[in-house]
Amino acid sequence: MRLRVAIASAAWLLTACMQAAPPLGLLDVSARPAERALLAGLKAYDDAQYEPADRLFREALGAGLASPRDRAEAHKRLAFIHCAAGRLPDCELEFRLARQADRNFALDKSEAGHPVWGPVYKKLQP
Repeated sequence: MRLRVAIASAAWLLTACMQAAPPLGLLDVSARPAERALLAGLKAYDDAQYEPADRLFREALGAGLASPRDRAEAHKRLAFIHCAAGRLPDCELEFRLARQADRNFALDKSEAGHPVWGPVYKKLQP
């Protein structure tokens, strides 16, 4: 009898825990300072505002981006900024940090083929 009660209690507790946390939405995530800085950095980067983008990516990383993929994206964009400015050692470091942040990090085919940062990225391939 005690075993049945224990099993039923564990099942109820597991079900309650699974239902306790509603899924996060874009507005939830973008309200966080780190994620807000990342979004602003991506916009600045897309608008060719590289100095503000650099600052915002660093701010996002410093504020503690929750997602490994987001951390890798911030490092990737910093790598692009460094490579475009001719700071190849810094570019290489940011690619390394992107891979450390997310073990699945990879540039897409067009990014990897870029004439400036493509060779730096390919040099780091295992």
